[in-house]
Amino acid sequence: MSSDLQVGAPEAAENPPPARFDTLPLDGKLLRAVADQGYATMTPIQAKAIPIVLAGRDVMGAAQTGTGKTAAFSIPLLQKMLKHENASASPARHPVRALVLAPTRELADQVANNVKAYAKHSNLRAAVVFGGVDMKPQTLELKAGVEILIATPGRLLDHIEAKNAVLNQVEYVVLDEADRMLDIGFLPDLQRILSYLPKQRQTLLFSATFSPEIKKLAGSYLQDPILVEVARPNATASTVEQRFYSVADDDKRRAIVHLLRERSITQAIVFVNSKLGAARLARSFERDGMRTSALHGDKSQDERLKSLAAFKAGEVDLLVATDVAARGLDIADLPAVFNFDVPFNAEDYVHRIGRTGRAGASGLAVTLVTRNDARLVADIEKLIKKKLDLEALELDEDRPRRRPSREDERGAAREGRADAAPASPSRRYEPRSAPRDPFFDKPYEPKPSDGPAAWEKSAPVTPSPNRLSPNIRPKRKVAALLGGLSKV
Repeated sequence: MSSDLQVGAPEAAENPPPARFDTLPLDGKLLRAVADQGYATMTPIQAKAIPIVLAGRDVMGAAQTGTGKTAAFSIPLLQKMLKHENASASPARHPVRALVLAPTRELADQVANNVKAYAKHSNLRAAVVFGGVDMKPQTLELKAGVEILIATPGRLLDHIEAKNAVLNQVEYVVLDEADRMLDIGFLPDLQRILSYLPKQRQTLLFSATFSPEIKKLAGSYLQDPILVEVARPNATASTVEQRFYSVADDDKRRAIVHLLRERSITQAIVFVNSKLGAARLARSFERDGMRTSALHGDKSQDERLKSLAAFKAGEVDLLVATDVAARGLDIADLPAVFNFDVPFNAEDYVHRIGRTGRAGASGLAVTLVTRNDARLVADIEKLIKKKLDLEALELDEDRPRRRPSREDERGAAREGRADAAPASPSRRYEPRSAPRDPFFDKPYEPKPSDGPAAWEKSAPVTPSPNRLSPNIRPKRKVAALLGGLSKV
């Protein structure tokens, strides 16, 4: 295994790759499926990567989100697997030959839908497995045999341990969103999965962002890889208008509502940093009269898929989501993305705004910045190598102002401002006492006619003739039986 990366593709440099799919050496079944999806020309990442994948080389593909990375690896792999195509019903004739790993359930489901669309005119089978849902339907599908398996690492390990997935005939491995897949949290699972695979395989890594550390780490999994870059690493799409507004925390929601109305935006994704914040913000937008849905990790997989389906169908205006939805989701013609919170990780900013402006369309990405976000904004500037201008946002004064706190009043009084509230005279705090009945404050006064108390009365003691204590019971006389005892 080699960790050296070859920048550029010598084969592609001499012969410029074709711009149309029908000029590629692809089977007619695949060309028909691509045409059914409405694609005629290739994107830059597809034009550069597909010939290299068809040649059998390992690839690291770096491209902006929304540029067709899924088709860049799925179409050539399907072409190479057509030699194994068969119509047999035997599961043994359909072993897993291509494994695609994705970091999130939503991305895995989306990749699976694309792969199935490209393979619909062939006899190649594709399946997807991810957590959050019942394993039994997935097990039945795996037992029936599939050639292309799309999975998240955790659920794939569950199926491997249950002997539902056998990976000893895998020829192709794809790591989608490779930077997150090779993160510290995914690395142990990834190493376990790769240990089940044959040593001789073709490995492809595709992502929108590649840090130097990730490149070095990824090099250990690839054999003499070729680095394909169609844009500067960690760059944002030129079709996305990026705006940064300085607002206070209390005005963020009003700012989003104001921009939606001002620009006549019908749909948007609002990103937040916490699951609790997503749920609360979604409820707040609903109170504003907007059709809103929340998407975060605490929701079940069925709930998340239903939220996405409703948003894509236009039944939801705002999708309030955490970064679980920032990677790989392809929502056609999404006009805008709002960063309610500046992301903690600068690379997540690239993925967030990549949800809009996809496939050459224009889009708007708005980030709301508070005074505490200066360091996070500086990290974004360093990553995308671009100076970001912070703008002020004028909001309509149509909401009741919050009552000034004591600290605000003291500060206004010290500065001598006119809006300072008049100082109220200091009053000593006195706790309120409960109402009292004077009858219960009087001491006990016995009535004159009352006799001695019951406990002072004593029963007369009658002296016993045998001078025994009245507390000792006398012996009971018992008749003698069988002659008894007689006095002598």
